Amino acid sequence: MLKLNKISLASIGLFVGGILFLVGFWAYAKGNSTLNLVGFFYGFPILLGGFAFKSSEVAPVPVIVPESEEVVALRKLQETSTQKQLRRDVTRYRYGIKAHLDEVLEKLGMRPTDEERPLLIGIYEEISQAEETKGAYSLVLRFQSPLMGFDVWQQKQDKLTRFFGPGIVAVVTELANKEVDLRLISQNAAS
Repeated sequence: MLKLNKISLASIGLFVGGILFLVGFWAYAKGNSTLNLVGFFYGFPILLGGFAFKSSEVAPVPVIVPESEEVVALRKLQETSTQKQLRRDVTRYRYGIKAHLDEVLEKLGMRPTDEERPLLIGIYEEISQAEETKGAYSLVLRFQSPLMGFDVWQQKQDKLTRFFGPGIVAVVTELANKEVDLRLISQNAAS
């Protein structure tokens, strides 16, 4: 099944606009004024729109670990609307933003400058293994955080829980290479 949110509108605009524009040039050379007008008057604006979209495009974040059948089954039972929206938003092309979750990080005080902003570099889903949340569905957001120390992430952990809640507990984990995993663990465990 073709997923339209996985297709870049910018690339479509550039392709269609480029083809129409080239057809316009070809028609001009051949003396076909009708096709010439169509090519120039539709192709050029579509091509410009493609360039505009490309300049503000943010590519989907890769899924680091493929989802298993167990995780998908648990997701269907426990996923919160926030987890669902986050998963959908970061795995599709976005336009008019600087980076995925940029506004969220700004609201949480975790983006003092564009250079210090942690960058979302991947996501995956898992079944929580932590003692207090064992067996719960977890959406994990992996950030590259070279200029923001892990101590800042730890200080913001309660604020992250309140921001992404209700029904979610946020847990941060420090990784190698200045990476941080933000686990958004569902508290909607089936009884």
